[in-house]
Amino acid sequence: MKIELHKIKIKDIVKDYKDSAEEGVIGYGGRLDIRPKYQREFVYNGKQRDEVINTVKNGFPLNVMYWVKKEDGNFEVLDGQQRTISIAQFVNGDFSLEFNGRIAMFHNLTEEEQDRILDYELMVYHCEGTEKEKLDWFKIINIAGEKLTEQELRNTVYTGPWLSDAKLKFSKTNCAAYLLANDGGTLLTGSPIRQEYLETALSWINDGEIEEYMAHHQHDENADELWQYFQKVVHWVREVFPNYRKEMSGVNWGELYNQFNTKKLDSKKLEEEISHFMQDEDVTKKSGIYPYVLTRKEKYLSIRAFTDKMKREVYEKQKGICLFCKKEKAEKIEWSLSEMEADHITPWHEGEKTTAENCQMLCKEHNRTKSGI
Repeated sequence: MKIELHKIKIKDIVKDYKDSAEEGVIGYGGRLDIRPKYQREFVYNGKQRDEVINTVKNGFPLNVMYWVKKEDGNFEVLDGQQRTISIAQFVNGDFSLEFNGRIAMFHNLTEEEQDRILDYELMVYHCEGTEKEKLDWFKIINIAGEKLTEQELRNTVYTGPWLSDAKLKFSKTNCAAYLLANDGGTLLTGSPIRQEYLETALSWINDGEIEEYMAHHQHDENADELWQYFQKVVHWVREVFPNYRKEMSGVNWGELYNQFNTKKLDSKKLEEEISHFMQDEDVTKKSGIYPYVLTRKEKYLSIRAFTDKMKREVYEKQKGICLFCKKEKAEKIEWSLSEMEADHITPWHEGEKTTAENCQMLCKEHNRTKSGI
C-alpha cells in the first residue's frame, strides 16, 4: 500500500468545481470525484459547514483527508467529502456566513481575505495499492465523521466502467432496480443512494461474496449480467408469491431463487400455507415464513419459546425428573430446574402449540440429543 502526504491549496481543489446533484461532484480541474455518482448527498448541517470555513479563515488545521488514486490517474475522495464540499460551496457563492464582523459571501470578501482562503493548504493523503490493500486500509481509517457503508468502501476500490453502470442501475433515486423491486410491493429494505440495493443484488448473485464478484467484473464494460439476474429474481418472486405482504420486504430472495428457481412450485398451495402460518401465534418472525415454506427449516420462524411460568409448572408436575433418563434407567434422573430445558411433546411442525400441555422438561443432554443440536 502506497500512501503519500500532499499539501494542496484550496484554489487548486475548487478549480472547475461542479455539483451535478446525483450525477456527482467534481473538482481539482476535473481530476477529483469529490462525491461520485449516486452516492450520499451532502449531509453537513449549516453549523458544521460554517465551522469548516471558520477553521480555514483562522488558519487552523483541518483533519487530514484521504484520496484514492484511480487507474486512470485521477482521484476519488475517500475521507473528507463533507469538508471539501463545504469549502467548495462557500468559494462558489452558495452560502454566506459571519466573516470578520459582517455577513458575507465569498465574492463580498476583500482580495486579501479571498487569498487567505484560496491559499490555505489542505493535508491530503494519496492512497494507491492492490484492491485488497486499499479495502483493508480504508476500513481502518473509516472511524470518524459520516462513516462510509461497507458498499461505499467497496465502491472506492473497484472503480471502472462496470461500477459506473451498476450504480446507474442500482444506486440512483428511483433507479431501475428501485422501481422494479417496489412495483407491486416493496421487496428490498434500505436506500439505493446509500448503495444498499447494489449491495443486496451483489450478495444474491454470488452467495454473499461481494468483493469477489466486483473484482472479477471490475473491468467489464457494463453490469448487464447483474441487472438481468436481479430482474429474474424479482420476476420469480412475483410469480411464486403473487399475494404481496409487507413481511416480504427484506427476505433473502436471492438465496431462495438460487435454490428453487428450477423447481416446480405450486403457488396456490404455498399461499395457503403462508396464510395459515401468518395466523399462528407461535411464529414470531413472520418474514421467515417465506423461506420456511420452501426449505422447511424452522430456524427461519423463531418459534415462540415456553415461558418461565410454563417451565416451572411442568417441572413441578414432573418433580424434576427427566422422562428420558427415567426411561433409560439412567443413574441420575432428577435434576434442578436450571439443569433442564423445555421441549415440545408433539413438535410444532406437526400442528401442536407452545403450551404447558404440550411441554415436557428434559435434562439438557437428552433435549439436545432429541433436537439434533
